[in-house]
Amino acid sequence: MDTLLELDRRLLLFLNGLHHPMVDSFMYYASQTVVWLPLYLLLIFLIFKKYKSDGWYVLAGAAITILLADQITSSLMKPFFARLRPSQEPSLIGLVHLVNGYKGGLFGFASSHAANTFGTALFVWFMLKPFYKKIVWLFLWAALMSYTRIYLGVHYPGDILVGAMVGLLSGWIGFRCSIWLISRYGRTQLISY
Repeated sequence: MDTLLELDRRLLLFLNGLHHPMVDSFMYYASQTVVWLPLYLLLIFLIFKKYKSDGWYVLAGAAITILLADQITSSLMKPFFARLRPSQEPSLIGLVHLVNGYKGGLFGFASSHAANTFGTALFVWFMLKPFYKKIVWLFLWAALMSYTRIYLGVHYPGDILVGAMVGLLSGWIGFRCSIWLISRYGRTQLISY
């Protein structure tokens, strides 16, 4: 375990060290959930465009995805593991590049940003891939959002990896819930999933 933690620390310092003042502001704002509100609204529009009134069952699955991803990482894992964020780790003071003095909360394992974005990406990909092939690009968005957390010095790569896995599992569960709701109560003819 010590070897993994040391590798995680070294990888963080390498990736976080690839910073540039011209990119700092972009990474800081790209990490903010509210910046992506137009994307979320577009996804909701596409869902209702294809699923009509059954879009509410899809949104229920999305809510389950986010609830699971966020609560597992924030309410269970972070307090249980109590691993300090790199920005809060005394041994990394002066070694980790921080932007605008942002340090995040005290604990960082596992990343809620990674869980929420990868969960959302997988869920939406499952629901919309029969209609929009390019929806797969959502995984690039999830990767960018997750990388911003390393760039900002508030997560180790391991926090991101585990958060992404929690998110993917949550996205699959949310997808299965939506499919069940639509097949039981909906009007939409489901395409082979």
